[in-house]
Parts: sequence; C-alpha cells; structure tokens
Amino acid sequence: MARTIIAQPNQVIVGVDTHADVHVAVALSDAGARLSSISVPTTEAGYRRLLAWAEDLGEVAGFGIEGTGSYGASLQRYCRASGHAVVEVCRPDRRTRRVKGKSDAIDAESAARTVLSGTDVGVPKSADGRVEMIRSLRVARRSAVKAKTQAANQMHALVVTCPASLRGHMDQLSVAALVQLTAKFRPGTLDGPTAAAKLALRSIARRYVCLEEEITCLDRELNVLVAQTAPQLLELVGIGTDVAGALLVAAGDHPERLGNEGAFARLCGAAPLPASSGKTTRHRLSRGGDRIANNALWRIVIVRMRYDERTRDYVQRRTKEGLSKKEIIRCLKRYVAREVYHCLEGVDGL
Repeated sequence: MARTIIAQPNQVIVGVDTHADVHVAVALSDAGARLSSISVPTTEAGYRRLLAWAEDLGEVAGFGIEGTGSYGASLQRYCRASGHAVVEVCRPDRRTRRVKGKSDAIDAESAARTVLSGTDVGVPKSADGRVEMIRSLRVARRSAVKAKTQAANQMHALVVTCPASLRGHMDQLSVAALVQLTAKFRPGTLDGPTAAAKLALRSIARRYVCLEEEITCLDRELNVLVAQTAPQLLELVGIGTDVAGALLVAAGDHPERLGNEGAFARLCGAAPLPASSGKTTRHRLSRGGDRIANNALWRIVIVRMRYDERTRDYVQRRTKEGLSKKEIIRCLKRYVAREVYHCLEGVDGL
C-alpha cells in the first residue's frame, strides 16, 4: 500500500477539501500547474461527477483527501473502489493560512500540492472490513455505557432530594438493587412531590434496564466479531474483547499501512520522544496519539503487573535500577505496543 503518490508526465493530482454537504476539489498537473476546480455534493452521484471531471483532465495519479476519517470517509472509499490511489492529507497549518488565506478552493489546492511534495501525507484507513464494523459497534456501546452511568447518577441524586417518607433506606442500596426496586414503582396520580419522584425514579430505572440490555447485545456481537478478526490478539495476556477492539480500531483494517511497529507505538501515544539538550539526555512522554488505544495499552500493563510472572520480574528489576512506577509503566506500554503490532501483522483479513 503506497504511502506517497508520484505523478508521472501528463498525469494529474487531485486535492479535495471535504465538508458535510459539499466537497471542493482542485486538479494540478504533474508540474504543479493549476488545471481546474469543481464543487460536488456528498452523494454517490457527486462522487461519480468528481471522478469523471478528474479523468477528463488526464490520467489521474491519485487523490489527496482531507479528513478521510470523517467527512472524507465515503469519498475515499469510493475512490479506492474505483481503482484510484488515495492518501490522507493533513490540514494546512496556521502559518500557511496566514500567508495564503483561507477558502475551500485554497485548501483543496494545498492538499494537491502536499501530495505532489510527498510530505505530511499518510495512508488512510480503508474502513471497509470487519474492523470498521467493530468501530461502529464500539461507538454505540460507548454511548450506551455513558448514558447508563448518567442514569445511575441521576437516580442517586433523586433519592437524596426526594421526600423522607419515600427515601427510607434507598440511599443505602446498590445501583442494581435500587433499579430493581424503583422500576416497580406505581406513582399513581401526580398530586405531590412524592408521586413525581416515584415516576421519575421509575422512568430512569427502566431506561437503565434498557441500556443494560443494549450493552449486552452489543457485547455479544463484538465478542463474535473480535474473535473472528483477531483470535491471536485475544490469546495475549491481559487482552479481552474491549481492549482488543480498541487496538484493532486504532490500527485499522490494514495495519501494514503504518509501516512498522514504531509507527503503531506513536499512533497509540506510547513512543517516547527525545527531549535532550546540551549535556542532558532524556526522553519525555508522548502526549499525542489515540488516547483510547493508549488507555488499552495501560490496561494490559496493569493486568500483567499483577498476574503475569514475567512482567512482575521486570518490574522488580527496573525498580532496583531506580525507575519509578510511572516510568516502568511507560516502558511496558512500549513493549506491549510492539507485541500487539507483530500480532496484528499476522491477522488474516486485516
């Protein structure tokens, strides 16, 4: 999978600035001359029109698209399905925008020139396989978990403020017991604060139960998808369905697009960055990368520090060398990132 696009003589490069409703494209010759521009709607008909326009200008070397993980996701899938090379282009920095100004056409031309130069480009996620299915289900599950937590907090808040005659011992109950009790409330006629509190508690409790069922259903499907996609990953110590799903989504359907395990570690925010100056030689923690994937690595490390003999021995040895617990965890996260990447390399269907 090519990480750059090299335009041959008489070929054209197309840069696309993506938006929710309209995409703006600019075509350049292999020598960098601006040929034409077009604006199309974000529909399949619009994508067909964009490709026909580009092909009328000459042989298309490839497309440089901004936002292939959001507004440009559908377009990049359509272009790849049509046999065209696609790279992801970073948005222009503030310095460039101060010099050249800001408009959709300027951004699209900047994307095309970035492709010509071969800098600040990357291979987009294909988003057309099982990993994309896992990503979609994880989005729904994360939303349901947040709503479930919010419902539990709201129930406790209502119990604290409801009339004393109703509260009784409810403030001592666990969430599960409170849900089971309040879901059966019969508020009757709304003739006072007590009846209103009963109705509110019953409504939230029943919502909580529905969210639990939704999460259970999503977990069932995710267990099957993750097991089919990366059974080798689930065999590693400290990795379950949720952690494996986070790492798979970070890598994408084609982890080879990352190039090497160092790039995967940087993607997960687990690659230390040099911060040396003069006689001081040191590294600092990377604060970039996918924070959900970074959290997945942390969870693996915490589990292994408790249950994996090899990891416990490593912790003891590095502690004697003077490293703090935080520093040891950072080292372990880097090692785990390497292990995960090499495991993903051998996954069929990715």
